[in-house]
Amino acid sequence: MKFDNPEDIIQLTPQWDGERFPNGRPKVSEDVLRRMRKITLEEAWGPLWNRGYAFQFEGDFKIIHPQKVMVGRAVTAVMVPKRPDLHETLLKHGHEQEGRKGFFNQWVIDELVEDDVAVVDMFDKVHLGTYVGGNLSTAISTRTKRGGAVIWGGIRDNQQVVEIDNINVFYRGSDPTAIADVTMVGMNVPTRIGKAICMPGDVVLGTPAGVIFIPPHLAELTVVQAEKSQVRDVFGFVRLRDSVYSTAQIDAAWDTALWTDFLDWFENDGAASDYRHLTWETELAEAKKNERNGPQSDVRL
Repeated sequence: MKFDNPEDIIQLTPQWDGERFPNGRPKVSEDVLRRMRKITLEEAWGPLWNRGYAFQFEGDFKIIHPQKVMVGRAVTAVMVPKRPDLHETLLKHGHEQEGRKGFFNQWVIDELVEDDVAVVDMFDKVHLGTYVGGNLSTAISTRTKRGGAVIWGGIRDNQQVVEIDNINVFYRGSDPTAIADVTMVGMNVPTRIGKAICMPGDVVLGTPAGVIFIPPHLAELTVVQAEKSQVRDVFGFVRLRDSVYSTAQIDAAWDTALWTDFLDWFENDGAASDYRHLTWETELAEAKKNERNGPQSDVRL
């Protein structure tokens, strides 16, 4: 076997057709990550749920910085309880065949780069299951700049970790013990976090409500749909405040007259300036089609 095997990662993520890291992990663009930081959990959840991705969210965490949003690309790891023969074989393989140093958790941290998030299934182990403490959290901070960790298990040195401002850590519990009696059986493989599944290269969106894992091939679509919903809401608030339209008109499928009003506002009002990379040809064409065929429901997810 190989830890962090490019052939396996590429085989597991065939719907991603963009840039990849040298190990095959999908590399969602920095622009999409930047824009992802401005959307809400529910805005990210909707497009995934509507496409059958029903197990992408987990909310049962403690959070080092509860009010901070965390966004990054997933580097995953799967840990299991220690079985001596398996443990010795895999540890020896990592050291002798792959040149890795230290214990399994250090191998994952050593792979992190800017904007990464370590996503670790520690099988909900807290006592003797503290995946990171002060030192490794500092290493995560140095390597990822804005990333962090999602650990279905424990951490230690909370008083030190909370002082690291530029990352966030989602975890199940704290314990003063060090990590022990665990073995890593996979790195950058499918990883279960509670009731959610995370794949290498997923975009991790951590919020005060919990964490959602966004498949890389759906990341830009998710951001675009969220941004379109946001800017339409801004327009709707303005027109409702000015009594131009009723709430029923704003909440229903827009006709071409309302779309024309919106597009004029969109191109000229400063409140829309951050959204002008968006295009609306599909929505306008749909409105024209609806007028010919009768009204259709307008699902804004």
